[in-house]
Amino acid sequence: MSSPPSAASATASTAEPARAPGSISRRLLLLAAVWTSLLIAIGGVALDRIVTGTIVRNFDAQLSLALPAMIAAAELDPFGEVRFNRPPVDPRFNEPYSGLYWQVAADGRMPFRSRSLWDRELPADFSVSCVEPCTSRSHAFRNEPLRIVERDGIIPGSSVVWRFQVAQSTEQLDAQVADVRRTLWWALGALGAGLLLLALIQASYGLMPLRRISAAMAAIRAGRMSRVPTTDVPPEVAPLVNELNALLDHNEQAAEAARMHAGNLAHALKTPMSVLTNEAAANSPDLARAVVRELSTMRRHIDHHLARARAMGRRTSATARAEVWPSLERLVSAIERIYAEKGVVIDLAGDRAACFRGERQDLEELAGNLIDNAAKYGGGRVFVTVSRDEAAGQVQIAVEDDGQGIPVRLRETMFERGARLDTGKPGTGLGLAIVRDVAAIYGGSISLSESEDLGGLMAVLRLPGCPNAEKPA
Repeated sequence: MSSPPSAASATASTAEPARAPGSISRRLLLLAAVWTSLLIAIGGVALDRIVTGTIVRNFDAQLSLALPAMIAAAELDPFGEVRFNRPPVDPRFNEPYSGLYWQVAADGRMPFRSRSLWDRELPADFSVSCVEPCTSRSHAFRNEPLRIVERDGIIPGSSVVWRFQVAQSTEQLDAQVADVRRTLWWALGALGAGLLLLALIQASYGLMPLRRISAAMAAIRAGRMSRVPTTDVPPEVAPLVNELNALLDHNEQAAEAARMHAGNLAHALKTPMSVLTNEAAANSPDLARAVVRELSTMRRHIDHHLARARAMGRRTSATARAEVWPSLERLVSAIERIYAEKGVVIDLAGDRAACFRGERQDLEELAGNLIDNAAKYGGGRVFVTVSRDEAAGQVQIAVEDDGQGIPVRLRETMFERGARLDTGKPGTGLGLAIVRDVAAIYGGSISLSESEDLGGLMAVLRLPGCPNAEKPA
């Protein structure tokens, strides 16, 4: 019979996961390896393209030097064929298969070729215009890849568009590019190895105080703890412990918000799906109409929840800043073009230095919905006014139109999903609902009232502004 485990063994077994030496070091090494490899790859590809591109452009530039001389020397003989009064001087043009060639051709005409081509001719695609020099690679010649520079020209006395071509074997070019690439990647590989060695030294000797935090995180992952202990923590890593605990709190809140968000969406889609199921089970003659109607409802719900999800995801950026005036100028220009046939005129005025403390995409989605509604449902005049409320730390965007407005009793209902006052015009009824929800995510608001100047509706959007010391990126 085996003896029961001793207390020391049990203690060692219990304490074993807490030791976990080097767990954070391994993570940092992996992160350093992946990040370094990614940067080396991106930098290598960029440098490779720059260097090889420069080599190829120089090659093309040297090759294209012969084109102006060819075009200037071209003339027609008595039979209407092309000839040169001054042939190109490079002796390689006269040596068969020398690797340097020229050709003048036209659609339906026999090509005029250099002696170096001998019994071959360069490919020419006359469907592509080459008013400016065109460059391409060709494998028309077996075992001899070519770089071709070509340009269209008209010879005096002829109405035919002639294609002037100069081509050269890329054997030397490819060898030079390959040599440069080998040198480049060897150097980048050595740089990457040096960076990984530095990361190894840092992980081995610079993170010794973090091992207890690593053990605590392992315990949290195993479910034995909920937070990193803040007792007996060195002052150098105390901010890290506080941030980790704050991150755990934030993750719990985000997970709870995601669960609630998913539940709301599932609940919103349940009713349309039940209607479709009942219609299909009953073989309803209006099944197609019901499918279109309910799918439209489902799409509105999905669009609404996606807009909220995007705003909540972007809200986490504490450094996001957006200038209000340039965004509104772009929106005004775009919406005026959209409603050009209606003759919509949008006046933009107010504080040009106003700044929104959030993402530019959300600002343009919020303001764009309001301005588009004013242009769509108004009579043709729209006022957009930007102002700042320094006391409240907000930026305000007021959008007024000269339409019929919205009765007071209906203004609150317009923020419901799918609510529309004029159903005769296209739309999903999501604009104001999205504006309200996304503005609320940023801590802002929207209100509807009557425009004193135009007599229609005035929508005032209030969003958090940038403090005076902050400037948008």
